[in-house]
Amino acid sequence: MTTRSLTAAAAVALAAAGALLPAPGATAATGPAAPQGRIFMVNPVQSTGDQTLADHKDAAGDVPASAYALAPLRNLDGSGALSGKWAVVRSETGKPATVAQAASYDRSQDGFEQVMAYFWVNEGQEYLQGLGFGTELPGANDRVQPVRLNQWGSDNSFFTDKKDEIRFGKGGVDDAEDAEVILHEYGHAVHEAQVPGFGSSAEAGSIGEAFGDYLAVAVGDHAARKYGWPVKAEQACVGDWDATSYSAAPHCLRRLDGTKTYADREGEVHADGEIWSRALFDIRGALGARTADRIIVNAQFGFAPDTSFEAAARTTAETARRMYGAAAEAAVRDAFRAREIPGV
Repeated sequence: MTTRSLTAAAAVALAAAGALLPAPGATAATGPAAPQGRIFMVNPVQSTGDQTLADHKDAAGDVPASAYALAPLRNLDGSGALSGKWAVVRSETGKPATVAQAASYDRSQDGFEQVMAYFWVNEGQEYLQGLGFGTELPGANDRVQPVRLNQWGSDNSFFTDKKDEIRFGKGGVDDAEDAEVILHEYGHAVHEAQVPGFGSSAEAGSIGEAFGDYLAVAVGDHAARKYGWPVKAEQACVGDWDATSYSAAPHCLRRLDGTKTYADREGEVHADGEIWSRALFDIRGALGARTADRIIVNAQFGFAPDTSFEAAARTTAETARRMYGAAAEAAVRDAFRAREIPGV
């Protein structure tokens, strides 16, 4: 079992259902019959900009209506459950959510987290598909992703490679209330699908944590732009809502814009991942989101399960050259050299 710990706590408030913001363009994207689900627009801190939000054991009134949106639930299988082409969601903490009620749940109900998990896992795979993975590039976890909501004794979520399943825990802010936590864990599932057994060394594990954080920001940013949702918090801050109970404002689980270099490794994969994620964030800044993400994800097919920072950086640079030429390769190498990764 591969465990990816994520701690949290937070708050949320709900107003009338009529005040919810529909996702602009949803009809055009999905057709007039597309089922709708109520979700957080990435997370409440990002959509409102309010760093004072705090969790009170799932109290519905702690998050304003402006933090919610109605969004299309695509690729469903017609069963009436949250089951479809790219995700199937099960809960051990409440009744199974239904598509018929998906637009009415609030954060005090377990069904809300189930809808969040379905929407954001599906959104993650759609993003990868939009980059060409599964068409001109190899598929990256292009399969049904099992997701389970559990009541853990501690605040913890993880991807288990034994069952290829993502599990979201509760405690503090329930983890499936923050899209960036959902997408972080989905990043582990993507890595495992690309390279079975990935993360079997300390540096490979750190790369896995970094990619999970990076993918969370990339998909959340893409969705916000696609649907016209407001983003009022820092892009480089990961898990703003999840982190409200244990970090100072601005609340961040981790950041993509830190100053760590290779010499700052401390042997803890989440902490050391901030070295790699900063390099990925810089590649994105240099090459643009689409080009960077096609390179970053495609390069991972060439990683060994126990890869080192040095080997993975070289593979990423070589992938950039193969896909986009010398200028892209130079930008990738510059990003890794700025983190003082040796041998790049």
